[in-house]
Amino acid sequence: MSTLSELLAEHSRLSGDAAEHLQRVVAEWQLLADMSFADFLLWIPLSGTPAEFLCVAQARPTTAPTAHAEDIVSSRVGVAQNPQLRRAVVEGRICREENPRWHLEVPVRSETIPVRHGGAVVAVLSRDTNLAMPRVPSPMEIAYLGSASDLCQMVADGTFPPRASVVGADTSPRAGDGLVRLDALGLVAYASPNALSAYHRMGHASDLLGLSLAQATRELVHDPFDAAEVAARIGAALEGRNSLRMEVRARGAVMLVRALPLRPRGDSAGALILVRDVTDLRRRDMALLSKDATIREIHHRVKNNLQTVAALLRLQARRTAIPEARRALAESVRRVNSIALVHETLAVSVAERVDLDELVDKVLPAIGDGATAEARAKVRREGSFGTLPAALATPLVLVLTELVHNALAHAFDSGPAGEVVVSACRSAGVLDVVVADDGRGLPPGFDLPTSGGLGLQIVRTLLDSELDSELQVRARPGGGTEAVIRLSLRGR
Repeated sequence: MSTLSELLAEHSRLSGDAAEHLQRVVAEWQLLADMSFADFLLWIPLSGTPAEFLCVAQARPTTAPTAHAEDIVSSRVGVAQNPQLRRAVVEGRICREENPRWHLEVPVRSETIPVRHGGAVVAVLSRDTNLAMPRVPSPMEIAYLGSASDLCQMVADGTFPPRASVVGADTSPRAGDGLVRLDALGLVAYASPNALSAYHRMGHASDLLGLSLAQATRELVHDPFDAAEVAARIGAALEGRNSLRMEVRARGAVMLVRALPLRPRGDSAGALILVRDVTDLRRRDMALLSKDATIREIHHRVKNNLQTVAALLRLQARRTAIPEARRALAESVRRVNSIALVHETLAVSVAERVDLDELVDKVLPAIGDGATAEARAKVRREGSFGTLPAALATPLVLVLTELVHNALAHAFDSGPAGEVVVSACRSAGVLDVVVADDGRGLPPGFDLPTSGGLGLQIVRTLLDSELDSELQVRARPGGGTEAVIRLSLRGR
């Protein structure tokens, strides 16, 4: 399905500002659909054919049955089929059908609302209500429909939605979360049950009807700055000024509050206050933050313990007179330090993912510094590994450490300096890694499966058990050796 931006770019000549305004309308219109108990369709007149309209977006209500079970986006309608669309553009006012029409055996009443921007009608909203299930006009429905009508008139006036409202619109409170309708004096004319529950959780014991909401809210919020801010935002909405949602805390409860001015045709009709109780959500956020901090502390302590083990092994190597034992201990120090570097990276990371480029750039110089003096080879990285989960990063770094160390230890003779290159090529589902050197090449009769070197045994074990991959060792074109790994990233 094409997006709103794509459809506007392909089928209209709207300016950038007009297209952004339609994006804001779509960002806000779930509120309109829920309070209207109706579907909303966004129509634009087709370029060069003003007698035909194209549907570029669609929203269904969460509070009532939909009038359009099928998808309408990208559908075209002529003026003869729906003359109300053309009337809304020409007359610049909300037009309503006198008699409902039948759509797929569903009776539908349709209203067309011109979307005005910069003094001109740039699109039309169609508000289609499913009449198959009659509704009893309860106080909540009366408040919802009245508020929706005011906002729709403001769409036709070009004053809703405001320019800044798209920021955080997806996380703003919705009608079902809690709705309070204020009259022009700022007194509560209606409060939904969910809104009353939210205020009771903040410590308000009685009903809100007839109270000054700004004063009542200010008395509940303990922080004086937040109390003044939320009262000021409610007052600003009554004066016709828009503001973004804000978060307030009272008696351990956390609420999102958003104030919308209601000014149909420029006349003050009060304000709409949306409230959402996010207390439990914030508690879960705090629990996750605490868990993340604990995990990072564990990685930090593991890193410290591994560095202690490496220091002990290094001390033991210095006190050992047997060259083979000293060399084995030095290799163990290198392997332990490689694992410690992974945990050091995780100790400062919010997610359990590792920037492998940064980590490899730390490991490779350490391996080069530990190489024998006769093998004067440089080690460098090409390409990007990207980020990987820690469960993959740890064994992969160990594999690279062993392969690079093998190349430095066995590929070069004393003489001119050589080079070991660790290259990575990553696609959406595969990571290809090649460790290549320009040394003497593979020895005669080399057979990877029967090779008894400890380093290659470690590599094969890690690739088989941890990375579900295999190692290929082959001659490098132009001389030297290549060790090749293909790591699948699907399902990781």
